[in-house]
Formats: sequence, structure tokens, C-alpha cells
Amino acid sequence: MTHGNLLEPPATLLPENEPARAELAAGTDAAEVAAHHPAFSAAWARLGELALESGETVAAYAYARTGYHRGLDALRRSGWKGFGPVPWSHVPNQGVLRAIAVLAKAAKQIGEDDEYDRCRQLLADSDPASLEATGLA
Repeated sequence: MTHGNLLEPPATLLPENEPARAELAAGTDAAEVAAHHPAFSAAWARLGELALESGETVAAYAYARTGYHRGLDALRRSGWKGFGPVPWSHVPNQGVLRAIAVLAKAAKQIGEDDEYDRCRQLLADSDPASLEATGLA
């Protein structure tokens, strides 16, 4: 997948974390999944989403920031150099992309517009489909 730039690096595809994904899919509390699998961004993203839904913006920001950093670590281990496509269609990528979206939303709610813009741009640069999928389009 490229965004039209022949010099763009190949898409970064995170490896599957089947045990963590299965726990979350089975309805295990996201906090428990995050405790068992702290590098699993999808658990942190879910915690952030739930906090946003409950009006706990600062908690959402903190959960999302954790998922964001753990996701960037995973992306770098998978060869990402800080730019290039991170396709939404690859399910293991969705955790970090969702965490970035929650971080953007929470930042917007607390008036941190620069952070909102950076996160939104990171999603657009990673895969424009992630903006629509996360409600930031």
C-alpha cells in the first residue's frame, strides 16, 4: 500500500498478539488484559475509549498516551522509521491507531489543540482510512 509516493517505505504490519486479542474479544476486562499484556495497544485503546464514553477525559488521555507509546515501540520493532503507511486494514495495527485517535479526542477536549493536530496528522499519514474508522474524518 502506498499513498502515491514511489519512495515511500513499505507498509508496517504489526505481528498478531493472539492471546491478548482473544482475551479482549472474549470480554475480559480491558484493564486485566492491559495488566497481562502491557505492550498490547488495543487494550489501552479500549480503556481510553471507555473512559471517554464515561466522561473521564484525563483518564482517557493517560490510557491513550500509554497505548500510543507502546504502539510506537511495536511499530519501530517492526521496521517503522517514524513515517510511512500503517494500514488500518491490518487488524494488529488497529490498536495503536485507535490509541492515537483516543489521544487526539482527549487532547481536543482538554484544549490541547497542537496535540490533537499532531495525532490527527499521524493517523492521516499512517492511513487516511483510520480517520473515518475512528470518527476523526
